[in-house]
Amino acid sequence: MHKIIDSDRHVMEPVSLWKDYLEPAIYQNFKVETKVENFSDFEGALKNRPSLYKLPQIYFVGNSPILNNWGPKIQIATALRSESTKAERIAAMAPDTQLESMDSSYIKQAAIFSTFAGFIVNHSELPADASLAYADAYNRWLKDYCDYDADRLKGVGVISRHDPKNMVEQLEKVVEYGWTSITLRPEVIAARVLGHEDYNDFWAACEKHNIAIAFHGGTNLHAPTAGTDRFTSRFAMHACSHPMEAQMAFVSLLEAGVLERHPRLKFAFLEAGASWVPHWLWRLDNICYPEFPMLVEENIKMLPSEYFKRQCWVGIELGEPCLREVIDVIGHDKLLYGSDFPHPDHLHFTTDDIAQQLSELNETELRAVLEQNAIDFYGFEPSDNKSNLDKKSLLEEVE
Repeated sequence: MHKIIDSDRHVMEPVSLWKDYLEPAIYQNFKVETKVENFSDFEGALKNRPSLYKLPQIYFVGNSPILNNWGPKIQIATALRSESTKAERIAAMAPDTQLESMDSSYIKQAAIFSTFAGFIVNHSELPADASLAYADAYNRWLKDYCDYDADRLKGVGVISRHDPKNMVEQLEKVVEYGWTSITLRPEVIAARVLGHEDYNDFWAACEKHNIAIAFHGGTNLHAPTAGTDRFTSRFAMHACSHPMEAQMAFVSLLEAGVLERHPRLKFAFLEAGASWVPHWLWRLDNICYPEFPMLVEENIKMLPSEYFKRQCWVGIELGEPCLREVIDVIGHDKLLYGSDFPHPDHLHFTTDDIAQQLSELNETELRAVLEQNAIDFYGFEPSDNKSNLDKKSLLEEVE
């Protein structure tokens, strides 16, 4: 069985962390808290589900819900699913149980991302000072979390984009923690696209410190995520948010000249699949780039696909089509595997038969996707540590 580096694994942040790590003044003015509403408020919604008597908690920051378009229907759907994912969500709250869950899935190292912090830090209703304070509090908490086993738990820093003037200072703190990567939302945040000139110093600092940038989208952010201008349902917004934002993030960096000016920067597009890459790069290379050369000649000096192959990695989904076509375009060395643990939309993807699920890959490609590519992107030191628990012992404990 292959040992795996998980390029996209999450914590579940306990609500108590904000009181413990946040500046008291910020905590008092923009407190994170939960509210619980009774099902009686939604007459008949679950008349055939007597065991479920209340909706799941709604997270607020100050007076604003943390999640956008999180109404009764999605609350009820979440309630119906919550019991089946409870064990995974609890496991992600603490480092010891996170490691146990990694052991059970053959994960030897993992890039650790937030679940709720990104929704708070990038919240459109949060002022810049509060956004910055939440990013700093989360990163300090994550540092303590990952220090439990820093060889296996690799923190991915969260950066507030509300005020670009402090982004370099934020990055320097991440560097001090010994982390090698940060995560950014791909959306327009605080009225700025990723290629905005206000970020020029930040991109230069990322290149200077060899910090990898992982774009990780999501649904229900209080921001203009792709699809929110025409949809309000979870189904439609979730369909659009991840892959469409990834495509536009690449275009923003490309046309602004970020990739041209900083050839050593590394970018990854996670949880959006990889099948969009051949179509998108073909369109950029063959339709958009040659149409009006004089309009792009300053910032795009070679084919868009060449920038992607030079500087970009992409996360794959188990079972998605067209991986061979993706490899033909950008090479197998630019594909990353991420579990998205413990988020429920990916829990049905198991690593038990991962080689069979990726049967179109040969052994060299498979080893690269499951291990070496993550080392190359994140800059992780290879781990020789043995897992604390093997799968057989875990199953024996359950039985």
